Amino acid sequence: MSTGGINIDRRQSNQAEIALLVLGFRPFFLLAASFAVVQVGIWLGFYVGRSNLATYYSGTLWHGHEMIFGYTTAVIAGFLLTAVPNWTGLSTPQGKPLAALATLWVAGRVLPFFPESSPHWFIAVVDIAFLPVLTGLLAIPVMQARQRRNFIFLLLLGTLAIANVVIHLEILGAISGAATTAIYLAINLIVVLIAIMGGRVIPFFAERALPGFSAKRWPAVEAVAFAGLILLTAAQLVYPDPMLIGMLGTLTFLSHALRLSGWYTHRIWKVPILWILYLGYGWLVLGFALTALAMLGAVSSLLALHAFTVGGIGVLTFGMMARVALGHTGRAMKAANPLVMAFVLLNLAAVTRVLLPIAFPTWHIYAISASGLLWMLAFSIFTYLYAPILWSPRADVQQQEGIR
Repeated sequence: MSTGGINIDRRQSNQAEIALLVLGFRPFFLLAASFAVVQVGIWLGFYVGRSNLATYYSGTLWHGHEMIFGYTTAVIAGFLLTAVPNWTGLSTPQGKPLAALATLWVAGRVLPFFPESSPHWFIAVVDIAFLPVLTGLLAIPVMQARQRRNFIFLLLLGTLAIANVVIHLEILGAISGAATTAIYLAINLIVVLIAIMGGRVIPFFAERALPGFSAKRWPAVEAVAFAGLILLTAAQLVYPDPMLIGMLGTLTFLSHALRLSGWYTHRIWKVPILWILYLGYGWLVLGFALTALAMLGAVSSLLALHAFTVGGIGVLTFGMMARVALGHTGRAMKAANPLVMAFVLLNLAAVTRVLLPIAFPTWHIYAISASGLLWMLAFSIFTYLYAPILWSPRADVQQQEGIR
Protein backbone atom coordinates (compact mmCIF):
# COMPACT_ATOMS: atom_id res chain seq x y z
CA MET A 1 0.00 0.00 0.00
CA SER A 2 1.20 3.51 -0.62
CA THR A 3 0.18 6.68 1.08
CA GLY A 4 0.50 10.35 0.56
CA GLY A 5 2.18 12.72 2.91
CA ILE A 6 2.46 12.63 6.65
CA ASN A 7 -0.13 14.87 8.28
CA ILE A 8 2.13 15.30 11.25
CA ASP A 9 4.53 17.30 9.08
CA ARG A 10 1.96 20.07 8.80
CA ARG A 11 2.53 20.89 12.44
CA GLN A 12 6.20 21.51 11.74
CA SER A 13 7.49 24.76 13.14
CA ASN A 14 9.54 27.10 11.01
CA GLN A 15 12.08 27.27 13.79
CA ALA A 16 15.17 25.31 12.77
CA GLU A 17 16.06 24.56 16.39
CA ILE A 18 13.00 22.29 16.80
CA ALA A 19 12.80 20.91 13.26
CA LEU A 20 15.11 18.08 14.33
CA LEU A 21 12.30 16.73 16.54
CA VAL A 22 9.43 16.89 14.05
CA LEU A 23 9.66 13.27 12.90
CA GLY A 24 11.70 10.23 13.93
CA PHE A 25 13.96 10.01 10.88
CA ARG A 26 15.54 13.39 11.66
CA PRO A 27 17.34 12.72 14.97
CA PHE A 28 17.88 9.01 14.43
CA PHE A 29 19.36 9.23 10.94
CA LEU A 30 21.71 11.95 12.14
CA LEU A 31 22.69 9.93 15.19
CA ALA A 32 23.14 6.75 13.14
CA ALA A 33 25.37 8.36 10.52
CA SER A 34 27.60 10.18 12.99
CA PHE A 35 27.84 7.11 15.23
CA ALA A 36 28.82 4.97 12.22
CA VAL A 37 31.92 7.14 11.84
CA VAL A 38 32.82 7.23 15.54
CA GLN A 39 32.17 3.57 16.24
CA VAL A 40 34.27 2.23 13.38
CA GLY A 41 37.01 4.76 14.13
CA ILE A 42 37.24 3.52 17.72
CA TRP A 43 37.11 -0.09 16.56
CA LEU A 44 39.91 0.40 14.04
CA GLY A 45 42.08 2.01 16.70
CA PHE A 46 41.53 -1.01 18.92
CA TYR A 47 41.91 -3.54 16.11
CA VAL A 48 45.28 -2.33 14.89
CA GLY A 49 46.53 -2.16 18.49
CA ARG A 50 46.92 1.58 18.84
CA SER A 51 44.31 2.15 21.53
CA ASN A 52 42.87 0.41 24.54
CA LEU A 53 39.15 -0.36 24.32
CA ALA A 54 38.14 -0.76 27.96
CA THR A 55 34.35 -0.84 28.04
CA TYR A 56 31.54 -2.72 29.73
CA TYR A 57 31.77 -5.08 26.75
CA SER A 58 34.87 -6.86 25.52
CA GLY A 59 36.45 -5.23 22.47
CA THR A 60 35.10 -7.63 19.83
CA LEU A 61 31.70 -7.91 21.50
CA TRP A 62 31.44 -4.11 21.71
CA HIS A 63 32.00 -3.80 17.97
CA GLY A 64 29.38 -6.40 17.09
CA HIS A 65 26.87 -5.19 19.65
CA GLU A 66 27.14 -1.53 18.72
CA MET A 67 26.91 -2.08 14.98
CA ILE A 68 23.64 -3.93 15.59
CA PHE A 69 22.07 -2.34 18.67
CA GLY A 70 23.66 1.06 18.09
CA TYR A 71 23.88 1.99 14.41
CA THR A 72 21.32 -0.38 12.90
CA THR A 73 18.61 0.07 15.52
CA ALA A 74 18.91 3.85 15.13
CA VAL A 75 18.24 3.56 11.39
CA ILE A 76 15.35 1.16 12.00
CA ALA A 77 13.89 3.50 14.62
CA GLY A 78 14.13 6.47 12.29
CA PHE A 79 12.53 4.58 9.42
CA LEU A 80 9.66 3.01 11.37
CA LEU A 81 8.85 6.13 13.38
CA THR A 82 8.44 7.85 10.02
CA ALA A 83 6.71 5.04 8.15
CA VAL A 84 4.13 4.05 10.77
CA PRO A 85 2.26 7.40 10.57
CA ASN A 86 1.95 6.84 6.82
CA TRP A 87 0.74 3.29 7.26
CA THR A 88 -1.72 4.02 10.07
CA GLY A 89 -2.64 7.70 9.81
CA LEU A 90 -1.68 8.01 13.49
CA SER A 91 1.27 9.91 14.90
CA THR A 92 4.48 8.68 16.49
CA PRO A 93 6.50 10.67 19.07
CA GLN A 94 7.54 14.23 18.31
CA GLY A 95 9.18 16.98 20.30
CA LYS A 96 10.15 16.14 23.87
CA PRO A 97 9.07 12.46 23.75
CA LEU A 98 11.16 11.97 20.60
CA ALA A 99 14.07 13.76 22.26
CA ALA A 100 13.74 11.49 25.29
CA LEU A 101 13.81 8.38 23.08
CA ALA A 102 16.91 9.64 21.25
CA THR A 103 18.55 10.45 24.60
CA LEU A 104 17.89 6.89 25.78
CA TRP A 105 19.65 5.58 22.66
CA VAL A 106 22.62 7.92 23.24
CA ALA A 107 22.87 6.86 26.89
CA GLY A 108 23.12 3.24 25.76
CA ARG A 109 26.11 4.16 23.62
CA VAL A 110 27.92 6.32 26.20
CA LEU A 111 27.50 4.47 29.50
CA PRO A 112 29.52 1.38 28.49
CA PHE A 113 32.62 3.60 28.41
CA PHE A 114 32.28 4.15 32.16
CA PRO A 115 32.27 0.59 33.56
CA GLU A 116 34.12 1.65 36.70
CA SER A 117 31.80 4.48 37.70
CA SER A 118 28.45 3.06 36.49
CA PRO A 119 26.93 -0.10 37.98
CA HIS A 120 26.92 -2.82 35.36
CA TRP A 121 23.26 -3.62 35.97
CA PHE A 122 22.41 0.02 35.28
CA ILE A 123 24.36 0.02 31.98
CA ALA A 124 22.49 -3.12 30.97
CA VAL A 125 19.05 -1.75 31.90
CA VAL A 126 19.59 1.49 29.98
CA ASP A 127 20.76 -0.29 26.83
CA ILE A 128 18.09 -2.98 27.02
CA ALA A 129 15.31 -0.42 27.52
CA PHE A 130 15.55 1.22 24.09
CA LEU A 131 14.08 -1.55 21.94
CA PRO A 132 11.11 -2.36 24.23
CA VAL A 133 10.28 1.35 24.51
CA LEU A 134 10.54 1.79 20.74
CA THR A 135 8.40 -1.30 20.17
CA GLY A 136 5.76 -0.02 22.57
CA LEU A 137 5.64 3.39 20.92
CA LEU A 138 5.20 1.79 17.50
CA ALA A 139 2.69 -0.76 18.78
CA ILE A 140 0.22 1.92 19.89
CA PRO A 141 -0.64 3.23 16.40
CA VAL A 142 -0.21 -0.16 14.70
CA MET A 143 -2.57 -1.85 17.16
CA GLN A 144 -5.06 1.01 17.10
CA ALA A 145 -5.18 0.84 13.30
CA ARG A 146 -5.43 -2.98 13.49
CA GLN A 147 -2.81 -3.36 10.81
CA ARG A 148 -1.98 -7.03 11.14
CA ARG A 149 0.30 -6.74 8.12
CA ASN A 150 2.68 -4.63 10.22
CA PHE A 151 2.62 -6.77 13.37
CA ILE A 152 5.69 -8.53 11.97
CA PHE A 153 7.80 -5.46 12.73
CA LEU A 154 6.69 -5.52 16.37
CA LEU A 155 7.52 -9.24 16.58
CA LEU A 156 10.97 -8.77 15.06
CA LEU A 157 11.79 -5.81 17.31
CA GLY A 158 10.62 -7.75 20.36
CA THR A 159 12.77 -10.75 19.45
CA LEU A 160 15.71 -8.44 18.78
CA ALA A 161 15.23 -7.03 22.29
CA ILE A 162 15.37 -10.56 23.72
CA ALA A 163 18.67 -11.19 21.91
CA ASN A 164 20.04 -8.04 23.52
CA VAL A 165 18.91 -9.24 26.95
CA VAL A 166 20.81 -12.51 26.40
CA ILE A 167 24.01 -10.61 25.59
CA HIS A 168 23.76 -8.55 28.77
CA LEU A 169 22.93 -11.59 30.91
CA GLU A 170 26.20 -13.16 29.81
CA ILE A 171 28.15 -9.99 30.55
CA LEU A 172 26.55 -9.84 34.01
CA GLY A 173 27.52 -13.48 34.65
CA ALA A 174 24.00 -14.88 34.79
CA ILE A 175 24.58 -17.22 31.81
CA SER A 176 27.53 -18.24 29.67
CA GLY A 177 28.29 -19.11 26.06
CA ALA A 178 25.23 -17.40 24.58
CA ALA A 179 26.36 -13.89 23.59
CA THR A 180 27.85 -14.87 20.24
CA THR A 181 24.75 -16.86 19.32
CA ALA A 182 22.61 -13.86 20.28
CA ILE A 183 24.71 -11.58 18.05
CA TYR A 184 24.22 -13.91 15.07
CA LEU A 185 20.50 -14.18 15.82
CA ALA A 186 20.23 -10.39 15.93
CA ILE A 187 21.95 -10.06 12.56
CA ASN A 188 19.59 -12.62 11.03
CA LEU A 189 16.57 -10.82 12.49
CA ILE A 190 17.74 -7.56 10.97
CA VAL A 191 18.26 -9.28 7.62
CA VAL A 192 14.66 -10.51 7.80
CA LEU A 193 13.44 -7.04 8.74
CA ILE A 194 15.25 -5.21 5.97
CA ALA A 195 14.27 -7.90 3.45
CA ILE A 196 10.65 -7.11 4.31
CA MET A 197 11.18 -3.35 4.16
CA GLY A 198 13.24 -3.69 0.99
CA GLY A 199 10.45 -5.59 -0.69
CA ARG A 200 8.05 -2.79 0.12
CA VAL A 201 10.12 0.24 -0.73
CA ILE A 202 12.58 -0.72 -3.49
CA PRO A 203 9.97 -1.64 -6.14
CA PHE A 204 7.76 1.25 -5.00
CA PHE A 205 10.56 3.81 -5.24
CA ALA A 206 11.56 2.45 -8.67
CA GLU A 207 8.01 2.71 -9.97
CA ARG A 208 7.76 6.27 -8.65
CA ALA A 209 11.06 7.33 -10.21
CA LEU A 210 10.84 5.49 -13.56
CA PRO A 211 7.67 6.28 -15.53
CA GLY A 212 6.18 3.21 -17.17
CA PHE A 213 8.17 0.74 -15.08
CA SER A 214 6.24 -1.95 -13.21
CA ALA A 215 8.11 -4.27 -10.87
CA LYS A 216 7.30 -7.97 -11.00
CA ARG A 217 6.22 -9.62 -7.76
CA TRP A 218 5.69 -13.39 -7.70
CA PRO A 219 3.77 -14.72 -4.65
CA ALA A 220 5.46 -18.13 -4.88
CA VAL A 221 8.92 -16.55 -4.93
CA GLU A 222 8.01 -14.32 -1.99
CA ALA A 223 6.83 -17.34 -0.01
CA VAL A 224 9.94 -19.41 -0.74
CA ALA A 225 12.28 -16.47 -0.11
CA PHE A 226 10.95 -15.83 3.38
CA ALA A 227 10.38 -19.45 4.28
CA GLY A 228 14.01 -20.14 3.34
CA LEU A 229 15.23 -17.16 5.33
CA ILE A 230 13.29 -18.15 8.45
CA LEU A 231 14.38 -21.79 8.19
CA LEU A 232 18.00 -20.75 7.65
CA THR A 233 17.87 -18.56 10.75
CA ALA A 234 16.29 -21.37 12.79
CA ALA A 235 18.83 -23.94 11.59
CA GLN A 236 21.78 -21.71 12.44
CA LEU A 237 20.33 -21.21 15.90
CA VAL A 238 19.19 -24.71 16.92
CA TYR A 239 20.60 -27.25 14.44
CA PRO A 240 23.75 -25.93 12.71
CA ASP A 241 24.29 -28.93 10.48
CA PRO A 242 26.59 -27.85 7.60
CA MET A 243 24.67 -29.76 4.93
CA LEU A 244 21.31 -28.38 6.06
CA ILE A 245 22.60 -24.83 6.29
CA GLY A 246 24.28 -25.20 2.90
CA MET A 247 21.03 -26.36 1.30
CA LEU A 248 18.96 -23.62 2.96
CA GLY A 249 21.58 -21.01 2.08
CA THR A 250 21.42 -22.06 -1.56
CA LEU A 251 17.61 -21.98 -1.58
CA THR A 252 17.57 -18.57 0.05
CA PHE A 253 20.19 -17.25 -2.37
CA LEU A 254 18.28 -18.41 -5.44
CA SER A 255 14.87 -17.20 -4.27
CA HIS A 256 16.10 -13.74 -3.20
CA ALA A 257 18.11 -13.37 -6.40
CA LEU A 258 14.95 -14.13 -8.36
CA ARG A 259 13.00 -11.72 -6.18
CA LEU A 260 15.50 -8.95 -6.89
CA SER A 261 15.47 -9.70 -10.61
CA GLY A 262 11.74 -8.99 -10.70
CA TRP A 263 12.35 -5.45 -9.48
CA TYR A 264 15.23 -4.85 -11.86
CA THR A 265 15.44 -2.64 -14.91
CA HIS A 266 18.60 -1.28 -16.51
CA ARG A 267 17.11 2.19 -16.12
CA ILE A 268 18.01 2.25 -12.40
CA TRP A 269 21.67 2.93 -13.27
CA LYS A 270 20.71 6.45 -14.31
CA VAL A 271 19.27 7.13 -10.83
CA PRO A 272 21.87 6.79 -8.04
CA ILE A 273 19.24 7.12 -5.31
CA LEU A 274 17.79 3.88 -6.73
CA TRP A 275 20.82 1.81 -7.63
CA ILE A 276 22.24 2.17 -4.12
CA LEU A 277 19.16 0.33 -2.83
CA TYR A 278 19.47 -2.42 -5.43
CA LEU A 279 23.15 -2.90 -4.63
CA GLY A 280 22.34 -3.07 -0.93
CA TYR A 281 19.85 -5.85 -1.54
CA GLY A 282 22.35 -7.49 -3.87
CA TRP A 283 24.81 -7.72 -0.98
CA LEU A 284 22.19 -9.65 0.99
CA VAL A 285 21.83 -12.06 -1.92
CA LEU A 286 25.60 -12.51 -2.03
CA GLY A 287 25.59 -13.11 1.71
CA PHE A 288 23.25 -16.07 1.27
CA ALA A 289 25.51 -17.49 -1.44
CA LEU A 290 28.60 -17.11 0.74
CA THR A 291 26.75 -18.75 3.63
CA ALA A 292 26.24 -21.83 1.48
CA LEU A 293 29.84 -21.76 0.21
CA ALA A 294 31.14 -21.45 3.78
CA MET A 295 29.52 -24.78 4.61
CA LEU A 296 31.63 -26.33 1.85
CA GLY A 297 34.77 -24.77 3.28
CA ALA A 298 35.21 -22.62 0.19
CA VAL A 299 35.16 -19.30 2.09
CA SER A 300 35.24 -18.13 5.69
CA SER A 301 31.88 -17.75 7.40
CA LEU A 302 33.08 -14.31 8.55
CA LEU A 303 33.02 -13.14 4.94
CA ALA A 304 29.39 -14.17 4.66
CA LEU A 305 28.70 -12.35 7.93
CA HIS A 306 30.26 -9.13 6.63
CA ALA A 307 28.46 -9.43 3.30
CA PHE A 308 25.30 -9.10 5.39
CA THR A 309 26.58 -6.39 7.74
CA VAL A 310 28.91 -4.08 5.79
CA GLY A 311 27.23 -4.84 2.47
CA GLY A 312 23.56 -5.62 2.95
CA ILE A 313 22.77 -3.74 6.15
CA GLY A 314 25.32 -0.96 5.66
CA VAL A 315 24.65 -0.16 1.99
CA LEU A 316 20.87 -0.61 2.11
CA THR A 317 20.35 1.44 5.27
CA PHE A 318 22.65 4.14 3.87
CA GLY A 319 20.57 4.34 0.71
CA MET A 320 17.31 4.31 2.67
CA MET A 321 18.45 7.17 4.88
CA ALA A 322 19.52 9.18 1.85
CA ARG A 323 16.26 8.65 0.00
CA VAL A 324 13.82 8.95 2.92
CA ALA A 325 15.45 12.13 4.25
CA LEU A 326 15.16 13.83 0.87
CA GLY A 327 11.52 12.85 0.45
CA HIS A 328 10.44 13.87 3.92
CA THR A 329 12.15 17.24 3.84
CA GLY A 330 10.51 18.28 0.55
CA ARG A 331 13.65 18.00 -1.58
CA ALA A 332 14.13 16.63 -5.07
CA MET A 333 14.92 12.92 -5.38
CA LYS A 334 18.36 13.61 -6.81
CA ALA A 335 21.66 12.56 -5.28
CA ALA A 336 24.31 15.28 -5.32
CA ASN A 337 27.69 14.29 -6.71
CA PRO A 338 29.34 14.02 -3.26
CA LEU A 339 26.55 11.69 -2.15
CA VAL A 340 27.07 9.50 -5.24
CA MET A 341 30.75 9.37 -4.30
CA ALA A 342 29.72 8.22 -0.82
CA PHE A 343 27.57 5.48 -2.39
CA VAL A 344 30.61 4.27 -4.32
CA LEU A 345 32.91 4.46 -1.29
CA LEU A 346 30.55 2.42 0.87
CA ASN A 347 30.25 -0.31 -1.75
CA LEU A 348 34.04 -0.32 -2.04
CA ALA A 349 34.16 -0.78 1.75
CA ALA A 350 32.02 -3.89 1.32
CA VAL A 351 34.10 -5.16 -1.60
CA THR A 352 37.29 -4.62 0.37
CA ARG A 353 35.95 -6.34 3.49
CA VAL A 354 34.22 -9.28 1.78
CA LEU A 355 35.75 -9.98 -1.62
CA LEU A 356 39.37 -8.83 -1.28
CA PRO A 357 40.21 -11.41 1.44
CA ILE A 358 38.90 -14.15 -0.86
CA ALA A 359 41.36 -13.16 -3.59
CA PHE A 360 44.21 -12.21 -1.24
CA PRO A 361 43.85 -14.02 2.11
CA THR A 362 47.15 -12.72 3.47
CA TRP A 363 45.92 -9.13 3.11
CA HIS A 364 43.22 -9.69 5.71
CA ILE A 365 44.28 -7.04 8.22
CA TYR A 366 44.88 -4.50 5.47
CA ALA A 367 41.49 -5.25 3.95
CA ILE A 368 39.76 -4.68 7.29
CA SER A 369 41.60 -1.41 7.84
CA ALA A 370 40.91 -0.14 4.33
CA SER A 371 37.27 -1.15 4.56
CA GLY A 372 36.86 0.68 7.84
CA LEU A 373 38.42 3.86 6.46
CA LEU A 374 36.18 3.74 3.37
CA TRP A 375 33.14 3.20 5.60
CA MET A 376 34.10 6.18 7.77
CA LEU A 377 34.65 8.41 4.75
CA ALA A 378 31.27 7.49 3.23
CA PHE A 379 29.37 8.21 6.43
CA SER A 380 31.35 11.38 7.04
CA ILE A 381 30.18 12.66 3.65
CA PHE A 382 26.60 11.69 4.48
CA THR A 383 26.75 13.46 7.86
CA TYR A 384 28.22 16.61 6.31
CA LEU A 385 25.59 16.72 3.56
CA TYR A 386 22.55 15.68 5.58
CA ALA A 387 23.06 17.32 8.98
CA PRO A 388 21.79 20.72 7.67
CA ILE A 389 18.87 18.94 5.96
CA LEU A 390 17.88 17.00 9.06
CA TRP A 391 17.98 19.88 11.50
CA SER A 392 16.34 22.43 9.19
CA PRO A 393 12.63 22.85 8.36
CA ARG A 394 11.19 21.28 5.21
CA ALA A 395 12.20 22.90 1.96
CA ASP A 396 8.58 22.71 0.82
CA VAL A 397 5.92 22.03 3.43
CA GLN A 398 3.22 21.73 0.78
CA GLN A 399 4.77 18.86 -1.16
CA GLN A 400 4.87 15.73 0.96
CA GLU A 401 6.30 12.35 0.04
CA GLY A 402 5.44 9.17 1.89
CA ILE A 403 6.90 5.77 2.57
CA ARG A 404 5.18 2.73 1.25
